Amino acid sequence: MFKKIFFLILIVFFVVLVFLILSLKDKPNMNELQQSKFKEAKHWEKVREGVVKCKLCPHECILKNGDIGICKARKNINGTLYALTYNKPVSINIDPIEKKPLYHFFPTTNIFSIGTAGCNFSCLNCQNWQISQFSPLEIKSYNYTPEEIVDLAIKNNCPSIAFTYNEPIIFYEYMYDIAVLAKKKGLKTVIVSNGYINEKPLLELIPYIDAANIDLKNFSDSIYRSLNGGTLHPVLNTLKLLKKHNVWLEITNLIVPTYTDDLKMIEEMAKWLVNNGFSTTPLHFSRFFPAYKLTSLYPTPLETIKKAVEIAKKAGIRYVYEGNILQKENTVCPKCGFTLIERYGYNVKITGLKDGKCAKCGMIIEGVWK
Repeated sequence: MFKKIFFLILIVFFVVLVFLILSLKDKPNMNELQQSKFKEAKHWEKVREGVVKCKLCPHECILKNGDIGICKARKNINGTLYALTYNKPVSINIDPIEKKPLYHFFPTTNIFSIGTAGCNFSCLNCQNWQISQFSPLEIKSYNYTPEEIVDLAIKNNCPSIAFTYNEPIIFYEYMYDIAVLAKKKGLKTVIVSNGYINEKPLLELIPYIDAANIDLKNFSDSIYRSLNGGTLHPVLNTLKLLKKHNVWLEITNLIVPTYTDDLKMIEEMAKWLVNNGFSTTPLHFSRFFPAYKLTSLYPTPLETIKKAVEIAKKAGIRYVYEGNILQKENTVCPKCGFTLIERYGYNVKITGLKDGKCAKCGMIIEGVWK
């Protein structure tokens, strides 16, 4: 009797063992499971065994196995760099295009807007820090393929798609694939960016981008480092490349009290823009409100904004706007002063613009109007 029980136990043991071996053989390991969630990144190189260098932005992070870049969105997994943002938007909205802000690009239209988690800057004043200062691994996200994003834009009658909210450079692969598909479907594409990207990936992206609003956060390398976690000159290079390749461009400068409100620096910035061919590029001076790590600061005085506008116009910038202020913010003809587009908040009406020209004096008004 005892022998029969022993043999039965032995048979059951061998059956269970064989089952476990077979199940483990077909089951992918954790690395395979992890990699299946992400997409291999573009623009990186192998430094040595298990170590990679990201070449997407000027940080050029060198990452050992398991390390995540400054942007919190690119990870070295077993010697391969992966983008953690692909198919993972955390914010999806339909916005008025003026919110980007873009004032000279398809005014009065809506734009399908998406963003993910992460950023390659660490701005002390970040308004979207709840998503930009966290990794995609830390935040709940939607799951939309590039094809689905484009289809949603079309279904919602949006003629364009914006990559915005956080820094779109850090979801480069996702943005690139969406932009390529959008072009095929006849949609326009817009980036709202800090401009902190290396030249090669930017040139690869430019054929699929129609417009950009670039945050020129200040005009001092040292302030860029202390306030934003970056440097100035790569951003200036981005501006030049976008202009050279005929991407419609508008520039935003957020005036942060005690950091970027020096009027001499603003004058230097405005003169650089004019001297480098940006006199007809719309410039938005945006008002700061306390946020993130600068909640103890006061909002930008309205008088400072107005002085900045005067300085830029005096330097020769043709279209200068006051942003983040609820007031009329019209586009007027630089030649005759005729009102072309009326704006109050996001209520926008085209009144004096006809076929891209002033309806009164006939001056050509720079922009992409239709």
